[in-house]
Amino acid sequence: MIALDTMPDLPATASISDENLRLIGGGNDLFVTVGIGMLFAGILFSLQALPAIDRTIGAVIVAVLIWAVAEFVTRQKRMRLASTVLGIGFVAGIGVLLGDHVSSQAGLEQLNGNLVTLFALRSKAGWLGSLAAGGVAGAAALYFWRFRVPIMAAIIALAMTAMAFLWVALLLYDGVTSGQVALPTSEQLPMVMERALLVPLACGVIVFLVAVALDLHDRERFTIWSDCAFWLHVVSAPMLVHPLFILATGQATAVGTIEPGAGAAISLGLLIAGFVYVALAIDRRSLLVPTFAYFGSIGVYYLFDHTANATGIPPFALILLMIGALVIMFGAGWQRIRGLTVGSTLPTSVLAKLPPIKV
Repeated sequence: MIALDTMPDLPATASISDENLRLIGGGNDLFVTVGIGMLFAGILFSLQALPAIDRTIGAVIVAVLIWAVAEFVTRQKRMRLASTVLGIGFVAGIGVLLGDHVSSQAGLEQLNGNLVTLFALRSKAGWLGSLAAGGVAGAAALYFWRFRVPIMAAIIALAMTAMAFLWVALLLYDGVTSGQVALPTSEQLPMVMERALLVPLACGVIVFLVAVALDLHDRERFTIWSDCAFWLHVVSAPMLVHPLFILATGQATAVGTIEPGAGAAISLGLLIAGFVYVALAIDRRSLLVPTFAYFGSIGVYYLFDHTANATGIPPFALILLMIGALVIMFGAGWQRIRGLTVGSTLPTSVLAKLPPIKV
């Protein structure tokens, strides 16, 4: 069994001045990954050509073969990129298997596009949906237990988030059908959609806190828990940024546009500053990717429109200029910026628990 707190091919003296993305182990890893893609593409095409093998049986065969290949590629050779691809393929195979089972149990193939009959599935929707999401999470947990592939942490988080969405939707449906919750009018729909953002926001906070806990467990980022935290940050960032972006800027969710004005601009600026500070504090650039993406979205396009009209420069060009400058600045001087901002604003007791600042 591979130790939980070690990565065999990572030297103990590795520098952490940069956020190490241990996703690829070298040219041979990439070479083997291409071979794995070609191998299983051939297997899938071969299985489809055999009439005696349906999709469910094919998913079982593919999952078993992936596990067998992983016993060599992952357990013996520790090829990171190939192991990640194999892990995703294994969970996808289990997902197809569970999806076919749920579809068969619920009789979805007999609906023929009649959405009204979906209401009759309420008695089964809870346990069938939990079976699908829980099964995917269980498969990812089993794969991680055996092969220690970090991306499984993100898959578990996504599966649990999907289960949370399902049960919130079912509770809302039960409230409407029982009369405890009034069916929203068209005027109330934007408010309902805005409140629905609390679900991904709550899930994002939970995933983020788990990732931070793993980061604090491995401040020097030498173990596999640091890699798990990276993937959890990748998953949690959109779930945090998207709801907060809409709530902070006053975006009309039903229309999809942002309300121009000083209030929206100030809220957006404070939101971006907050995410940048948190990303610097925990030393995770992954939080900045969705932040900058939303900063350059169509919502901010309208905020830049006034400046564009005054200067004649297209808003999109102004956005690219600002985001490009920020990315270069943070990429070239990340640790120095950490020292100037986080190092000078947080007490020593807190800094002692965060990743060290390497200038």
